[in-house]
Amino acid sequence: MSPGGGGLSPNVSRSGQGRDCPSFPDLIRRKRDGGRLSAADIRAFVQAVKCGSIQDGQIGAMLMAIWHKGMEPDETLALTEEMMRSGDILTWPQEWSGLVVDKHSTGGVGDKVSLPLAPALAACGCKVPMISGRGLAHTGGTLDKLESIRGFTVDQPVERLQQILEDVGCCIVGQTESLVPADRALYAMRDATATVDSMPLITGSILSKKGAEGLSALVLDVKFGRAALYKNIDSARDLAHSLVTVGNSIGMRTGAVLSRMDTPIGCSVGNSLEVCEALECLKGRGPSDLQELVKTLGGYLLWMSGRASSLESGQEKLAEVLQNGAALQKFQAMLQAQGVSMETAQSLCSVQSDYSLHFRQAEHQTELKVQNDGMVLDINGLTLAEVLHSMGAGRTKAGQPINHSVGAEILVRLGQNVQTGDPWLRIHYDSPALNATQCYDLQAALTVGERESYHANPRVAEFILPR
Repeated sequence: MSPGGGGLSPNVSRSGQGRDCPSFPDLIRRKRDGGRLSAADIRAFVQAVKCGSIQDGQIGAMLMAIWHKGMEPDETLALTEEMMRSGDILTWPQEWSGLVVDKHSTGGVGDKVSLPLAPALAACGCKVPMISGRGLAHTGGTLDKLESIRGFTVDQPVERLQQILEDVGCCIVGQTESLVPADRALYAMRDATATVDSMPLITGSILSKKGAEGLSALVLDVKFGRAALYKNIDSARDLAHSLVTVGNSIGMRTGAVLSRMDTPIGCSVGNSLEVCEALECLKGRGPSDLQELVKTLGGYLLWMSGRASSLESGQEKLAEVLQNGAALQKFQAMLQAQGVSMETAQSLCSVQSDYSLHFRQAEHQTELKVQNDGMVLDINGLTLAEVLHSMGAGRTKAGQPINHSVGAEILVRLGQNVQTGDPWLRIHYDSPALNATQCYDLQAALTVGERESYHANPRVAEFILPR
């Protein structure tokens, strides 16, 4: 995984396929009964998944055994390493040593952090080969959001990926066929067998992909709360420690933050609306909680990669490139490098851009009104996301197209005093009209009450430092 070579095509190493095939029922039985799997056992399982020499039922049984009994830290490390080696591993020019960084979030509502973060890091001198995903369940996907921009192409060959990094400093792309093929097979089976929330399987899935990117440093945004995979901070902390430990063990300087995910990030939820809000952040505007996350995660990476002397210094550098336009220039260059026309990229990134000229607009907009006087105490991000998902903003099955124009603008903020009849939510949707159940659920997402009941909390709750 060390950087090497100085040409314009990334060096790629391809792992071989194991020849020995143990008795998979024996391995499944051992894990089912709480036993340990050796590194050789795990290697055989992952290679069999990759080459298709194991039955789907056996894969599902092994995943369920792991979900039920867990894995020891050395097993989780072995699983991550074997998944990472199941395909290509990218290496980079020697002069990029220490500069190649990335971020991963465990998913949330309104989480468009990657869009301003990648160009901001590039403006600070980093190389950011951000390999992102699509929406899963109620959470939005970075690739889906970017594809709402006409011409943006997320599928890039590895040679083109390095050229973009050479010219721009950042790219946001989908996973290539040759990177971590075992993860694609295992993830599909995890979804089908209700084992997505297994800590060792999450660790292996996330870090095998990031390890295959050949990163110098990685920051993980591990979310907890009502709209997150983990509902409480203790379970999120356990996952963060697992990720940080394994990430550092495979050669990436890895740290994490624990961030709250009860209310949406920012004021917009939905693909094209979130792109517009990310552009506002890049123009030095935008919601304060979005800016907080971008500066915190970016500052953490600058510190871990040695480009800032402290987290605070890193945050200051991120704030500067967001305010002076350097990050915005990188985003415009990335748009053009990934297929967006120069005219569109320039218009989107102009200070007073009319975003409606560049995104498909929903057929209808409806505003919901506050139903009683008081202070805004809560906005249920999970409820909001689930309703938008049912209206076409997300997928109910793999490969299903999504409606990029469906979304919501939150017109109030936590801690704000409101009166009956004030608009609090604007829904963008196509036919059919909002039904009574959707309207009821959306109205129930807003909690208005007495000032004494309000407690402000920052997005970032805790830091997990590299080991």
